[in-house]
Amino acid sequence: MRKKILVTLGIILALAGVSAAGIAVTSMNAPKHPSEYHIGITYDEALKSEKPMLAVFYVDWCGYCLRFMPKFATLSRVYKDKFNFVMINVEETEDTKKMAEEVGIGGFPTVYILDPKYDNRVLMPNAFYQNLAKFRGELDRYLRIRSLLDKQ
Repeated sequence: MRKKILVTLGIILALAGVSAAGIAVTSMNAPKHPSEYHIGITYDEALKSEKPMLAVFYVDWCGYCLRFMPKFATLSRVYKDKFNFVMINVEETEDTKKMAEEVGIGGFPTVYILDPKYDNRVLMPNAFYQNLAKFRGELDRYLRIRSLLDKQ
């Protein structure tokens, strides 16, 4: 009986070690900075398009930004035909710093719908960052309103 318990315990410990090693390898390959995600197109390319853009303003040292990027990637796959997706590293250049000042970035990440066609800017509440259903609801609402404007 004691031998069965020891063998079972040994198997459990071995499986736990393999599982922990898998988690360590996975986390080693995970992006460590938001800029490693490479989602979407540049801001200048998005300005030339007829589609509105969903722009995330971020900095590489921001843990919240890093946690948001997988959701931003998901949104970019779901809405790729309706929005241009743009990542703007606020600390990258003087132009991005100036842009952040112009739109009023108060924290990171900050997500805006920017629509050059209608000269419109909509700040997405950070309460939606954790809830993709709410986020998608707001994106769909914007698209409905925009389609009404397009019909006028």
